[in-house]
Amino acid sequence: MFKKLLIANRGEIAVRIIRAARELGIATVAVYSEADKDALHTILADEAICIGPARSADSYLNMSSVLSAAIVTGAEAIHPGFGFLSENAKFATMCEEMNISFVGPSAQVMNKMGDKINARREMIAAGVPVIPGSDGEVHTADEAMAIAKQIGYPVMLKASAGGGGRGIRKVEQECELAEAFESASKEALVAFGNSAMYVEKVIYPARHIEVQILGDHSGNIIHLGERDCSLQRNNQKVLEESPSVAIGKTLRQALGDAAVRAAKAVSYVNAGTIEFLLNEQSGDFYFMEMNTRIQVEHPVTEFVTGTDIVKEQIKIAAGHKLLMTQDEVAIRGHAIECRINAENPDLNFAPSPGKITNVHIPGGSLGLRVDSAVYNGYAIPPYYDNMIAKIIVHGENRFDALMKMQRALYEFEIEGLVTNADFQLDLISDQHVIAGDYDTSFLTETFLPVYQKRKEVD
Repeated sequence: MFKKLLIANRGEIAVRIIRAARELGIATVAVYSEADKDALHTILADEAICIGPARSADSYLNMSSVLSAAIVTGAEAIHPGFGFLSENAKFATMCEEMNISFVGPSAQVMNKMGDKINARREMIAAGVPVIPGSDGEVHTADEAMAIAKQIGYPVMLKASAGGGGRGIRKVEQECELAEAFESASKEALVAFGNSAMYVEKVIYPARHIEVQILGDHSGNIIHLGERDCSLQRNNQKVLEESPSVAIGKTLRQALGDAAVRAAKAVSYVNAGTIEFLLNEQSGDFYFMEMNTRIQVEHPVTEFVTGTDIVKEQIKIAAGHKLLMTQDEVAIRGHAIECRINAENPDLNFAPSPGKITNVHIPGGSLGLRVDSAVYNGYAIPPYYDNMIAKIIVHGENRFDALMKMQRALYEFEIEGLVTNADFQLDLISDQHVIAGDYDTSFLTETFLPVYQKRKEVD
């Protein structure tokens, strides 16, 4: 096992990793920007090193600074968390060259699956169903238009090297395509340094289902069931749950088998997620992408399987074999996660940084967990993602979990800035959500118009 681990991240995921490492008896090193000098992860870690100014490009994305911090402190491994350098194949290669273990898959796998077009090819070869679309990169609007005519509108334009909802445009009809293509490709170039796009048929509305996988260096790969991530806004997940109410035993096995097949096709090692779109009416599902990192919503899977995914990541990176077989994986009860963001839902979810004057974290029962890095007096910097906490609940059944989440959100209090906690409470209390009657269109097309109209009246 490693003696010292550097966490190349910030916020709640950095705190989460520090806690897991400490429970494994591993010393930790936090890196931080000048804006994060007083952040909780710098306080909790055994050592903390400033790696640059506030801008991510000058600190958390500065590969040389992160690696220098690891070398200076004698860290044997780096856990990248999610975002920042977590899916950067160049960084994984640099870690390998410096004889530092990267807690994640190899650079080769990241290159294969990070490029969405290569990922489609790999999945087709592995017999995993993919969404109808282009066979390779699309560089012009005319190329995209020809493909769209063939597969039919509406289509989705996606950045080949994309992620996080950037470089994506939905096109309903031909007259919209040229402008959307130019806008998406420019956004992709800025965000990822690659303007290449691809075209997919829109499977909409649908269920967004993802399957958690774990693989070790001995070729053992298992899945830990699925998560339903269909409640989204602007391609960003808002609430996740496990298991999905839309999936029965037979479909669950088919999705799990497809996810393991996908992972085995690329000899996947460490934690990852295979994302699918599910046509609930037909039962057909399609591979969308593979995330080669830990996911924000991993705690719901931890609750229903009893598996500490972050600890498993670290153990696998240290060369340990998986101790659990697929037959031993069991889904127990139901779990839900709500993301609490520093944003104002009444102002089109505008970011709301500020200083926290008081915060009350709910507690008081089994099956309630809050992952956060905030505390009284902490100032939320305006430079990074605005998620400040995740509330996760587990119940004997879905209704139990829903009621526990309602109670937790009702108790959550934070003063000094605006959050989306009340919005999440309204969402989790909606009769459609309670009934499990929702898909990827629900939040934007059904819930938000009613919510906004109600706020106008209030």
